[in-house]
Amino acid sequence: MQKKGKEQIGLLLGLVGVICFSLTLPATSIAVPYFGATIVGLGRAVIAAIIVAIVLLVRNEKLPTARQFRSLLVVSFGAVLGFPLLASWAMTSLPVSHGAVELALLPLATAGFATFRAGERPSLKFWLSSIVGAIAVIIYASYLGLGQLHIADLALLAAVLILGLSYAEGGQLAQELGSWQVIAWAILIAAPFFIIPVIWSFTTEMLHAPVIAWISLLYLAIVSQFLAYVAWYGGMAMGGIARVSQIQYLQPFLMILFATLFLNESITWFTVVVAIIVVVSVFIGKNTTVTKKDSISTTKAINE
Repeated sequence: MQKKGKEQIGLLLGLVGVICFSLTLPATSIAVPYFGATIVGLGRAVIAAIIVAIVLLVRNEKLPTARQFRSLLVVSFGAVLGFPLLASWAMTSLPVSHGAVELALLPLATAGFATFRAGERPSLKFWLSSIVGAIAVIIYASYLGLGQLHIADLALLAAVLILGLSYAEGGQLAQELGSWQVIAWAILIAAPFFIIPVIWSFTTEMLHAPVIAWISLLYLAIVSQFLAYVAWYGGMAMGGIARVSQIQYLQPFLMILFATLFLNESITWFTVVVAIIVVVSVFIGKNTTVTKKDSISTTKAINE
């Protein structure tokens, strides 16, 4: 497959992943009042762990190497444990629109960690487009009166940093291990840490939660925790971590759109204007040059 075609497929997979992720906060907001932050944040991983364990056994997948295992620990800590738990706790007191604008900083976090963890070197134009997108969502947050940070805000911002690191690590590892294998092994590795808290937090009253709450929890377990990561890590492996991460700038506005559809939140004209600015920055960012450290070293060696 030609490099251009591979990158385009990577961007398409990244978009699929972002659309799936965009329903995470609305689904969390629906499920948390009935199940609590611990069950929603970690319980969904229990369901996902059962699914991936069956898949790994049926396919007879070989165990990761010691080096791959170390990278999987980073993915487990961010994507399976840290982000779901912190985000679920934050959503007990924050509206979806509030959380959405803070998650908009995730592309910068991912690209920043990619610079150090995956050896990618985005161009100045890439960083300028990223900064424009970040400034747009910060202005949007200020417009909504979100300038004063609370504990829940700090928790969500910490979740962004943790998830950005796991995205960069997982995107790099997916190139050799496979996209679905990365998140599958990460879920299993994290299993010992979330099974006991989930059992401890479970109550029989939760069995009487409405259907919409159960659908939300199952969506978080099957799609947000597993299938979305398959598309996302596969996209970053094919299209490049920094470039595909730009698509995440669409995520806060997709979240707000889904919140409008499922939670009756409203969309203002200012949201539309900021969305246009962010989409333009995504378009510019994904078409900029992103080189790798080894590519730079090879070029220097040839020139010498």
